[in-house]
Amino acid sequence: MKSNTSRLIDTGTTNNPNGSKDMENGNHKEVPDNANEHCPGTESEDAGKADACAGCPNQEACASAPKGPDPDLVAIAERMATVKHKILILSGKGGVGKSTFSAQLSFALADMDFQVGLLDIDICGPSIPKMLGLEGQEIHQSNLGWSPVYVDSIGVMSIGFMLPDPDDAVIWRGPRKNGIIKQFLKDVYWGELDFLVVDAPPGTSDEHISIVQFLKETGIDGAIIVTTPQQVSLIDVRKEVSFCKKVGIQVLGVVENMSGLSQPLSDFKFLKPSKNGEEEQEDVTERVMAVLREKAPELLDLVACSEVFDSSRGGAARMCVEMGVPFLGKVPLDPRLCKAAEEGKSCFAGDECGVSASALSAIITKLLKNNTLA
Repeated sequence: MKSNTSRLIDTGTTNNPNGSKDMENGNHKEVPDNANEHCPGTESEDAGKADACAGCPNQEACASAPKGPDPDLVAIAERMATVKHKILILSGKGGVGKSTFSAQLSFALADMDFQVGLLDIDICGPSIPKMLGLEGQEIHQSNLGWSPVYVDSIGVMSIGFMLPDPDDAVIWRGPRKNGIIKQFLKDVYWGELDFLVVDAPPGTSDEHISIVQFLKETGIDGAIIVTTPQQVSLIDVRKEVSFCKKVGIQVLGVVENMSGLSQPLSDFKFLKPSKNGEEEQEDVTERVMAVLREKAPELLDLVACSEVFDSSRGGAARMCVEMGVPFLGKVPLDPRLCKAAEEGKSCFAGDECGVSASALSAIITKLLKNNTLA
């Protein structure tokens, strides 16, 4: 029986009787935190019966728990049989724009006439409903299962649709998180999909292990990892790449988000610094714009760029060379893209997000061209 707290044993880095490296082949075993040394794992046929189990507080529960394949995996495989491609969107840290990328990737694929599903498994911080303009929507039950919430032909599922109050905190341990992810896969009627985009939480925790476990037999095309240019983010991305390699998930590519501020000059606000630092800065935007319109109107069509994060060490592109994974491209920090995400809109609608939309389009085209996804 699985306890509420368990640790993932990487048998590729610890000694075991067979000298095997199960984790390197995408396998692992669940071991309760209070288990004896050399625990065979709660899902082993020897659980509760091995010599190492003697005296363990979990021995009776493990011995009496049902063994063998999880029957829910069969139900998941049946649901996923109508989904052609499954892509995980990962990040090493929070706040790098992973959910924004997931939402805009879904919008872009839908614009290409693909049938798209977007699954939000960030249980404690579900932001996908906001980013697709679906706040306040609810999940409906049909005779085929739970129905996704739709926007622009994109089927969306998130725990955010199940909270009575959007400000409610989801305070769940691992097993309960795993249970709702399993339900999203086996109880949701996704229908015929070309792509299922899975927006995962930051890091490499229970949710990541679960989604890999549940989908591994149905085929995961791979993962896209989102980062920002600075080293504090790239350090964690390296761990994410390592996780994918250990569990046998292909890294489809890395996206460097917030890669410098790019903004039309006409959108800037100009302030005159105060002399003593105590007075409020004077807004001189109208004066500057008037001069530009009179003296150099052609400058108003320019896009101003500025480095926000330190990328002197090569950023994500250099890291990809060192780690041996594809680099998909850079997306600038675009206030108009941020606004589109806040309003739950596609940045590809119209030409308002020209700077970021073109960068995202290039990345998605490269993704589809370099991988057998189309």
